[in-house]
Amino acid sequence: MTKRARAKYKIDRRLGQNIWGRPKSPLNKRESRPGQHGERRQAKLSDYGQQLRAKQKLKGYYGNIGERQFNRVYKEARRFKGSTSEHLIGLLERRLDAIVYRAKFVPTVFAARQFVSHGHVTVNGRRVNVPSFRCRVGDLVEVKEKGKQMTLLLEAIKSAERDVPDYIEVDHNKMTAKLSRVPALSDVPFPIHMEPNLVVEFYSR
Repeated sequence: MTKRARAKYKIDRRLGQNIWGRPKSPLNKRESRPGQHGERRQAKLSDYGQQLRAKQKLKGYYGNIGERQFNRVYKEARRFKGSTSEHLIGLLERRLDAIVYRAKFVPTVFAARQFVSHGHVTVNGRRVNVPSFRCRVGDLVEVKEKGKQMTLLLEAIKSAERDVPDYIEVDHNKMTAKLSRVPALSDVPFPIHMEPNLVVEFYSR
C-alpha cells in the first residue's frame, strides 16, 4: 500500500484541488494548503511550476505513484507514435488498480491498490496482486469469492458518487470487469482538469 494512503487528502490541500472529487475531502471546508504557512497567498507559478503541478496532480490521482515508476510509464508512452500525452493516460488507465477503481469495486484508488495487493482479484482466471499490472483490451478482471462479500465492495457499488465509464464493461452481479478499449484523454472522467501535455513538457526539458 502506498506510503501516503493515510495522508491522501493532504495531496488535495497541497495542490489546492479536490483531485478525486470526493465529498469527504477537507478541501471542501478548508481551502488552505497544509502547514503553518498554508494560508499565505501563493505566488504565481512559473512555466516549470505549472508543469510540476500537472505532474503532481496526475501522479496523485493514480494513488500517488512513485517518481521512478511514473517516469517509466512516460518513457513507454513516448515510444508510441502519436500524442505522448494521450498514450500516457491510456497506459495509466490500463493499470489493474485503475480498472478496479473505475469498475466501482472500491471507493478510492488507494483502496483499489490495497484490494489488488491483498489478492482479491484475478485477471483471466489468474491471481494477480500487483496494482501496476498492465491489462490488455479484453482482459477479464474478476473479484474472487472471498472478496465479493466485503462491506467495502458492496458499499462502493451502491455509491452514487461516480459512474462507471463506457470503456469499462462491468457486471456487478458476477463482479467482473473488462477493458473494452483504451480510452482517450477526453473519455476519462477526471473530476478536475488534467494536463498531461504539461507533464510531457516537464519530462522533455
